[in-house]
Amino acid sequence: MSFNFQNKEIDFVKHRKKFFIFSGAFTLLGVILLLTLGLNLGIDFESGSRVDLLAPNTLTAEEVREDFSQIGAGYTPDDIQLAGDNNEMASVGFIGVLTPTEIAEIQSYYGDKYGAEPSISTVDPIIGKELARNALFAVLIASVGIIIYVTIRFEFLYGVAAIVALLHDAFFIIAVFSLLQIEVNVPFIAAVLTIVGYSINDTIVTFDRIRENMKLAKRVKDFNDLASIVNKSLVQTLARSINTVLTVVFAAAAIFIFGGEAIRSFAFALLVGLVAGTYSSMFLASQLWLIWKAKQIKKNKFNAKQQPEGEPTI
Repeated sequence: MSFNFQNKEIDFVKHRKKFFIFSGAFTLLGVILLLTLGLNLGIDFESGSRVDLLAPNTLTAEEVREDFSQIGAGYTPDDIQLAGDNNEMASVGFIGVLTPTEIAEIQSYYGDKYGAEPSISTVDPIIGKELARNALFAVLIASVGIIIYVTIRFEFLYGVAAIVALLHDAFFIIAVFSLLQIEVNVPFIAAVLTIVGYSINDTIVTFDRIRENMKLAKRVKDFNDLASIVNKSLVQTLARSINTVLTVVFAAAAIFIFGGEAIRSFAFALLVGLVAGTYSSMFLASQLWLIWKAKQIKKNKFNAKQQPEGEPTI
């Protein structure tokens, strides 16, 4: 199945205010969600411990909780993820670092039950904060690099519009995870960075088509001329964008359904980000560039009129 819109006339620019209102409303909702609900940070970003179990038989979340209740009253898992072909593996998370005594009790219990001690890892608050800080730096460095690249290849207005779309996509994923209170962990950060790369690629394809049509246009004097070029470019790239995102969505959906609990949040973040990335590339970045470029042309025409006659144009 594929889509083809080459012979269609779709006025995307006409609905630009609706796109801006939708994005603005969702951004406001996301800010409210983050201020009220916040993010459900996993032990990768909070101080905590993770116990990795390997059993000779199939495990259930209820069985794992029952085991820890038998070890002691204070052992209540905050997160349980099952894995393996028959769910014979379990990754049990605890908010807060387990003490050496608690670790010894857990290892002793499962050593007696399964004949092998579980693997236990801990993350202290300093490491958690460092991971969060490094993730933020990664996004910022990627954003600066993208602005420089797009400015050199196209122009500065393209670069700014691309970054706005990129930040929109990243925030969209964060807001959805805050709304649903899905655990935020290292795979989530990997998904956000993946979407950043996918989104900017889709945006660059759209901008490249706009630039080519700008070169082919006989005249570009005002907003209407630019709007015609943007609409034409979006129609030309619409089928490519939809076909591409559907291909990746099918793969991400397969990972979400069959990939296991450990990477389900990663797959879900990809699904949300792919939809947001396609939307922003076509209906946000290009529309922002159109408005800014029209203002630039209008300003240049005004400055040209204000210039005294006989004075050379710079």
